[in-house]
Amino acid sequence: MTKIHEVSRRRLMMGIGAGATVAAAGRVWPASAQAAAFPSQDVHFISGSAAGSGADVIVRYFAEKMKPLLGRNVIVENRVGALGNIAAGYVARAKPDGHTLFITGANGLAANIHMLNGQTNGPDTLQIVATINRATMMIAVRANSPITSIPELTAAMKAKGEKASYAFTNPTSKVLGAMYRERAGLKAVEVPYRAGADFLNDLDNGTLDYAVPDNILAMAQARQGRMRLLAVGSGQRMEAAPDIPALAEFGYSVDIRSWWAALVPIATPRPVVERLNALFNQVVGSAETKAFLNGIASDPWVTTPDEAQAFLRRQVDDWGDYVRIARIEKQ
Repeated sequence: MTKIHEVSRRRLMMGIGAGATVAAAGRVWPASAQAAAFPSQDVHFISGSAAGSGADVIVRYFAEKMKPLLGRNVIVENRVGALGNIAAGYVARAKPDGHTLFITGANGLAANIHMLNGQTNGPDTLQIVATINRATMMIAVRANSPITSIPELTAAMKAKGEKASYAFTNPTSKVLGAMYRERAGLKAVEVPYRAGADFLNDLDNGTLDYAVPDNILAMAQARQGRMRLLAVGSGQRMEAAPDIPALAEFGYSVDIRSWWAALVPIATPRPVVERLNALFNQVVGSAETKAFLNGIASDPWVTTPDEAQAFLRRQVDDWGDYVRIARIEKQ
């Protein structure tokens, strides 16, 4: 073979190889192939709450239960600050391949759009792969407080006027606290804390009069005899906590529920979203998880990604109303 023919043959083979590479790169892989290839590395669950906090418990529970189903390590990362917006932004900017998920109270995403200045993250930047539960914040006092009911709390806080104070830790508890204060005609001062564990000593020693904890922290502290739960912030009692009255039972028109979900960057391929949905639904639907969620006064909630995303968009509108009613200024 002449040198000219050899060079021509090599160029032809290179051209065929390049063409095959381009074709492969441009190929639309079947949904089953995309889902089967996931996950290809460790999966990271991002928590917007401090490690060891009540909210962080649920992230770590699902990390443990998802690990054998995914067949990969599931690493929990805590990125705390800005009412969860730091963690949300981190996930929204992550590679959209399903390996980085935000496990959070998704109602907080809707709230932050109306409560925070600057870039926030919601249904335009994050896709819900699965819902986890529905719950509610609670109104609580220290266990040895002489106050045993919402009417007693209201009367005592009216007597204290502006000297009364209460704790909140997230957007939902902030709004619930503000709405109860307004509906009850109180002048209590709200005190923000980064995590529920941070306000417990202040509640114990009387620096705070009451608190608006999340259901996870509230139930844990009540079992330990450190906190007395007076009411849930929903319009009716929770199935998981039927003995705790709802604020609405005392004439306060308040119905704010929190709900948890797992989210990924908006551009994550649909087959990966659906695979994650199936795996999360498998965990949420188990008897063990139902017992776990009921133990923290929350009810399991299973949806499709489309149902959940539509609900999040409606929540953005609802939280616009909540924030206006509570007269919360953007920060």
